Amino acid sequence: MARISKKRKAILEKIDQEKAYSLTEACALVKEITTTKFDASVDLAIRLGVDPRKANQMVRGTVALPHGTGKDIKVLVLCTPDKEEEAKAAGADHVGLDDYITKIKGGWTDIDVIVTMPSVMGKVGALGRVLGPRGLMPNPKTGTVTMDIGKAVTEVKAGKIDFRVDKFGIIHSSVAKSSFDAAKIEENANELLQTIVKLKPTAAKGIYIKSITVSSTMSPGISIDAKQFAS
Repeated sequence: MARISKKRKAILEKIDQEKAYSLTEACALVKEITTTKFDASVDLAIRLGVDPRKANQMVRGTVALPHGTGKDIKVLVLCTPDKEEEAKAAGADHVGLDDYITKIKGGWTDIDVIVTMPSVMGKVGALGRVLGPRGLMPNPKTGTVTMDIGKAVTEVKAGKIDFRVDKFGIIHSSVAKSSFDAAKIEENANELLQTIVKLKPTAAKGIYIKSITVSSTMSPGISIDAKQFAS
C-alpha cells in the first residue's frame, strides 16, 4: 500500500469523514486544505435521485455565478459577417464561421464555450462528433444559440456556466477558485445548488439531492449535509 505523505496526512486529519458539514463550514475547510502552488479549481459533485436515461428526469440548466468562475473563459462565436462586430465588442476570443468549422473538423477545440446563431446551426450541427463528447455543442436551452450574440458572450465571460446530470446521476461543476475568500466560494456554490433544487423534475421520486461533495484540485472531498437543500 502506498504511503501517505505527511502533508496529505495533515490534510486528511482536518476532515471528519463521518461528518456532513454545513455549506459554510465546507467552503471554509476546502480553502484551508488546498495547498497547491497554483490557483486550484473548487468543484462540486451533486448526486441526484434521478434516472438520467429518462428524458423527463434530465436535469440541465445554466447559472450566473455571483462572483464568476475565476477562470478566463475562451469564447468562440460562429456567426454570419453582420454579427462579427457585435461578438468582438462583447469580448469574444475568436469570431468567424467557415474557417473555424474547418479547424474544428481538424480537431481544434482550444475553447471553453461556443456561441452561435440559429441560421448557422445546420453547419455547426455537423460538428457534433467533435463537439458533443467535449460538452461544447451550443444549445438554445443554455442560451448559446441566439440572435443576441453580444449578450450571450457578455454573460459567459461574466461567469454564466451550464451544467447537466451525467449518466450516473451526478452533476460535476467548478464553482470558484481556491484564491476566492470562503464567503464567495459559498455564495457561488449556493447559487448553483439553489438552481438545481428549482430544476427538480416532477417525475423524480424520493430524495432528490442525495449527496453533495466539495473538493479542490487534488484535495480530498468534503461531504456537505444535503438536507440543507431538501426541496
